[in-house]
Amino acid sequence: MKFKAIVADIDGTITCEKRELHLEAVKKIRSLKLPIVLATGNTLCYARTASILIGLDGAVIAENGGAITIRFDLQGTFEETLEECEKAYSFLSRHFKLTKLDPLYRKSEVALRRDFDLEKARALLKTQPFGVEMIDTKYAIHIKSTKINKGVGLQKLAGMMGLKPEDFVAIGDSANDVEMFEVSGFGIAVANGDEIIKKTADYVTKASFGDGAIEALEFLEENGWI
Repeated sequence: MKFKAIVADIDGTITCEKRELHLEAVKKIRSLKLPIVLATGNTLCYARTASILIGLDGAVIAENGGAITIRFDLQGTFEETLEECEKAYSFLSRHFKLTKLDPLYRKSEVALRRDFDLEKARALLKTQPFGVEMIDTKYAIHIKSTKINKGVGLQKLAGMMGLKPEDFVAIGDSANDVEMFEVSGFGIAVANGDEIIKKTADYVTKASFGDGAIEALEFLEENGWI
């Protein structure tokens, strides 16, 4: 078994607990000789910046699969799902005081501050015909299309790279990484990950955050899989 690329979540996976990039994890990533894709619920500009700082080629999946790009010098491709998310946001705003995050930069979803009753909001949303869902990435609440996720983003980006999703090892920590794990060839959850992602994973590290990412990459190397 030999994998051709890696797709890794950013926050909570290759960062420290306080969200700074984990420098030793970055050093380890830079040492690898295969393509590394970053996948995040954050904005495309955030993902691109992280890719630049790490020293990668700029292939990223952002906005939970709603935005992708293969290189720094190419414009991103955005799913046309923002309008439906905005409708859901307007409906929920009648019941909760909501604060948008990065509204000028998000093109396919709506992200909210985590300061309201998510389960109550989800229950209210089910009474409406919107084709959206709400996910908690531990850094924000996202209103996103049910048709879009990191797994869908990986399938599209893999095709653009001339690869298949199963050619990738996926590394992550959150519920929004589940679909990415399901379509990839192998999924590794870091120890600080949500229970749902640990159950989906093929391997769970003993270490957390960036230390867990290093452990994951060393595990793959020791088995001769990358």
